Amino acid sequence: MTVPPEELRWTAGFPPATRERWRELALGVLRRSGVEAASPEEALAVTTHDGVTIAPLYDASDLPGDPGLPGAAPYVRGSRPGGGGWETRQLHETADPEAVLADLENGVTSLWLAVGPEDLPRVLERVRLELISVALDAGERTREAAETLFTLAAGQAARERPAGSGPGEPAAGNGGGPAAGLLTGTLGADPLRDPEIAAYLARRCAAEFPGLRAAVVDATPYHDAGGGDADELGCSLAAGVAALRVLTGAGLGEEEAFGQLEFRYAATADQFLTIAKLRAARLLWARVAEVCGVTRNAGQRQHAVTSSAMMTARDPWVNMLRTTLACFAAGTGGADAVTVQPFDARLGLPDAFARRIARNTHSLLLEEAHVARVTDPAGGSYYVERLTRDLAERAWEWFREIARAGGAGSEGGDDLVARRLAATRERRAEAVAHRRDPITGVSEFPDPAERPLRRPPHPRPASGVHYAGEFERLRDLADAQPVRPQVFLATIGPVAAHNARASFAANLFQAGGIATVPGGPLTDPEEIAAAFTASGARVACLCSGDRLYGEHAAPVAAALRAAGARRIWLAGRGEYPGVDDHLYAGCDALGVLRTTFDDLGVTR
Repeated sequence: MTVPPEELRWTAGFPPATRERWRELALGVLRRSGVEAASPEEALAVTTHDGVTIAPLYDASDLPGDPGLPGAAPYVRGSRPGGGGWETRQLHETADPEAVLADLENGVTSLWLAVGPEDLPRVLERVRLELISVALDAGERTREAAETLFTLAAGQAARERPAGSGPGEPAAGNGGGPAAGLLTGTLGADPLRDPEIAAYLARRCAAEFPGLRAAVVDATPYHDAGGGDADELGCSLAAGVAALRVLTGAGLGEEEAFGQLEFRYAATADQFLTIAKLRAARLLWARVAEVCGVTRNAGQRQHAVTSSAMMTARDPWVNMLRTTLACFAAGTGGADAVTVQPFDARLGLPDAFARRIARNTHSLLLEEAHVARVTDPAGGSYYVERLTRDLAERAWEWFREIARAGGAGSEGGDDLVARRLAATRERRAEAVAHRRDPITGVSEFPDPAERPLRRPPHPRPASGVHYAGEFERLRDLADAQPVRPQVFLATIGPVAAHNARASFAANLFQAGGIATVPGGPLTDPEEIAAAFTASGARVACLCSGDRLYGEHAAPVAAALRAAGARRIWLAGRGEYPGVDDHLYAGCDALGVLRTTFDDLGVTR
């Protein structure tokens, strides 16, 4: 007997799912929760810090159109036609040849060298340059570092030529010497800061080193200044267009100029926004190429770096989870090279263990999870495709605003960018302070007994914001006191009645390094006041259920005040005599902590 295929589907026997039916059911749940809204989309949609709306539900009607094929315009699905993974690019900020070799022997395929030109010969002495790519980050000494790299490559090529052979043939299609095919990567020139150096290196790379790109359009400073994903994209477009003007003004053709740029973006633990951002970046840059009439080299080359702003100094082990998500998102989003920052990057120079974990993150995703086996694995997702297009539209609008103000590098454009990033930064800071953007291990679930790790300082001072910074400053302040600041938890009634709110209050105060002393399952105001006095605390917080608050909150607060409490908090809502303020989900946690420090006489 043959069963028709439609009867074998797992959905057989169920009514078809529709958006209208979902709206009906979702509104019912919202109304039972006390939420009144015209539609579930209105009630449940969220907006990113830079203004991109994320809906609660996506379906086929949200697809924005054909995203094209991998390796073909508009490059949404990748700049290359096939998969093959990404370059594992490890950052080195000190001249340590042994660390470099350890990385290369254990899976690293690209070196990001933020060292001086005089250190390059020692760092690269035993490195086979034809097997890896090199990204230089020498700042004001970029030209000197590039010339040193050229010399090293030429010397290595000369050593490997058979005895008696000629000087070698130029690479096909260019006038390069024997080292032309040996070098791949980027020289890290900044066209906005050093236009003459960028132009010189771009001309030389175009003529002699077809595998090298001269310039980097680095968007990570916009991210590190507090910008959102659309902010970062729009700023990168403005900087990229300014870079093209520098290179074409120096005599390069438009296609050559496009081929000399690499873009650097931040990858965060928000995997969907990171995936969509990288896809949107390629779409936007393809649009720039289209306007310029460029078809060759129109696919944007991307280097993704796990976000510095999201990294924490407290409970740094959680950074392993953040960077794993970010690396997964960068690879899934189609980045050509990915750098995973070691989990202890906020603390100083990473140790060998942290570098090993960073490079093994790539190996796990590539070799065990097979993330790169499928090209553009997020392609076709209603959510990702719509988010890609929404980010692109928001970023293009922002790019045009910068252009109207004079463009990247102009006084008007830079002032506009600074004000936009500051506004986004403030919105994000408010969300972090209210714990709407929770930071595990810092603003949520802190470890009061944590022993901070110590690392040697970075050779270059860190810049930019850190989302956890304000909470971590309070933790440092609490740690520096002769006696740790503490708050008494007046836990009213049995454990079942007060445990949830006592845990909530303890978690909040400990996020600022303040110890909490529970009073035990008591109801008698005098006993609670005696426990408060014995604790040595000067601030108290009532913790219980609403029913017990109605009976006990006022007399307990009065007894605590008589015992010398300078401030009395209540975990929950509701007005009760003697209570100064409240703790609840969504309250200003940083404000609570700062007020408590002031009440305890700790100078901030």
